[in-house]
This record gives sequence, C-alpha cells and structure tokens, in this order.
Amino acid sequence: MLAAYASASGGDAPLANLAVGELPEPTARPGWARVRVRAASLNHHDIWTLRGVSSSPVVPPQILGCDAAGEVDTYGDEPRPGAPAVGSRVVVYPIITCGECAACLVDDPLGCRSFRMLSEAPLAGGFAEYVEIPVANLVPLPEQVSFADAACLPTAYLTAYRALFVRAALRPGMSVLVQGASGGVATACILLGRLAGITVYATSRDEAKRALAVDLGAEAAFPVERETARAVIKATGGTGVDAVVDTVGEPTWDLSLRAVRPGGVVVVPGATGGPNPPAQLNRIFFRNITVAGTTMGTRGELRRLVDLTATGALRPLIGSTHPLRDAAAAFAEMTGGDLRGKIVLEV
Repeated sequence: MLAAYASASGGDAPLANLAVGELPEPTARPGWARVRVRAASLNHHDIWTLRGVSSSPVVPPQILGCDAAGEVDTYGDEPRPGAPAVGSRVVVYPIITCGECAACLVDDPLGCRSFRMLSEAPLAGGFAEYVEIPVANLVPLPEQVSFADAACLPTAYLTAYRALFVRAALRPGMSVLVQGASGGVATACILLGRLAGITVYATSRDEAKRALAVDLGAEAAFPVERETARAVIKATGGTGVDAVVDTVGEPTWDLSLRAVRPGGVVVVPGATGGPNPPAQLNRIFFRNITVAGTTMGTRGELRRLVDLTATGALRPLIGSTHPLRDAAAAFAEMTGGDLRGKIVLEV
C-alpha cells in the first residue's frame, strides 16, 4: 500500500526524513478493524515525529498521521454488536489506551498513563491506504460530512473543543483570546467560539492572517506586540479576556498572561513556537491565573463535533488538499508557516 512515513528521524532537516512509498498492508488483529483511508490531515505532531520527538522512540518506517477518515474494510474477528458494518463510513478516534486502568473504566482516555496516538510506535498512522484501529475507536460518519472535513476533526477541532468548553469552561457571553490566528487549532477555536456565542479575539504577526481571523468570526485581531494586552483589556471593558488559548508558547506567553483577566484561564494545547517561556509565577499567583494543559478530547466529544458538522453549522477550514503521493508538498507547506486552516491528504 502507498504510505507517507518517517524513514529516519532527527537531524537538522526533518523533511529529509519523510518518505512516500509502498509498505505492507496491515492485518486487523482480534478486537481491531482495518479502515480504508479516504482522507487524512496534517498536524504539527507529524513534524515532531520527523524530528524524533515522540512519546516513544520513532522506529522507521513509522507511518505518520494522527487523523483519518474512510470506510471499514475488514474486522480481525467477529465484530461486537453495534459495530459499524463493513463498508460503513467512519472517522477514526486516534487515542489508543490500555482499556483496563481506572481512567479507562470511566471513559477518561486522557487520564490513561499508557495512552498512545496513531503514528506513535508501535502504532501506525493514517497517512496510508489502510490503517488498523481498535473497534471502539470507530466513530460513525454521516453522509452529510465529507471525508476531508471529518479528517480535520479528531486532533485540531477536538483539541479546540476541549480547550474552549472543558478546560476553560467558556459559556455564551464570555470572551477568549486565540493566539496564532491561522493554524488548525486556532481557526477551529475561532469557528467553534463564534458558534457558541463567545466573543473571540485573535493575534497574528501577519496582517493577512489577522484579516482571515476576522473573516472567520473574530471580533478583532491584533499583532503580537506588548501593547496588544492593553488593547485586549480595553476591548473587554477594562477586565481582560476570560480565557486565552495559546498554542504558540514562548513568543506569545507574556501576552497571554497579561491579557487574561484576574482569575482567568490560560489553556495550553501546544507550543509550536517554543516550549520554555519564562514562567512568570509571580504574575500567575498574584492574579490568580489558572494554567491548564490539554490534548485532544474524548470519544463523546468527537461524536458531538461530527454531529455539529453534519448539521452544517460547522465547516472545518481547509486551506489546501494534496494527494497522498504528494505528501512532501503538504509537509513543506506546513513547515513554511503560511497556514490557512487544515492541510488534507486525499487517499
């Protein structure tokens, strides 16, 4: 089967480790299914894997890709009652857990100490014609949702959903600042926040990306400057935003801490600009700021996103699509930094 994979990892040129070629098709084991992939989407996680940064050692050839949507191709044994029929449209929930710990028993996959994402060894990822996945991770996909839209949901949109509504506990009438206006998680936050009646502000160093954020529904978009904190506080009546979603890290951390209101929440779903900013603990404790990390979400939250997309209220922003064979061009686009939503690979 055709696949995009890490043929090596580490070094100064991570894209040099990317290969696209033929690999053996997976065979579904008992309790698992094989999915015929129709669309998959890129995430920064894939770039980190090429760099050799992963929860487990990268073992080439490591098939990349956290997100995939397609059709059930086969089961490893007799499927459990209620499992999607062979040929059914599905989107893949990409977190695989032990299934036995206390967190797993109460359906809290993010609390499982041994959870892995697709594309983290020993799991193969979704940038291939077929991917193997536990039966419990198959989420039915209505006909109203395209494979490309569905492939955007499991990482970026699920992360945004949980960041806004679970970790920041935002409700209609509240406000949020989204750092880095045009990436996958950031655009998802703007779209979902707008749908929920939340006032969204955004930042970007690029004027065109700030304009995009406003087009998507942000109330205003600001440059990443020290003065922006004052502008955000003024826009919110002198208080600051209720929450900040900061996927950037070092370049925006100071702004996040100064723009959030006393008692507010800074949610950290990533650190694409660097993971180690000065902590500013004095500002955090004196202003009673909560710093909340988050990664993706639960199966139930993914199902809600699928349902919301099926109604037509949510349409993920797709900046570009590429055939799987041209995965190198898609990766170059992501590392180039000129993102406009999600990058999708069509299989």
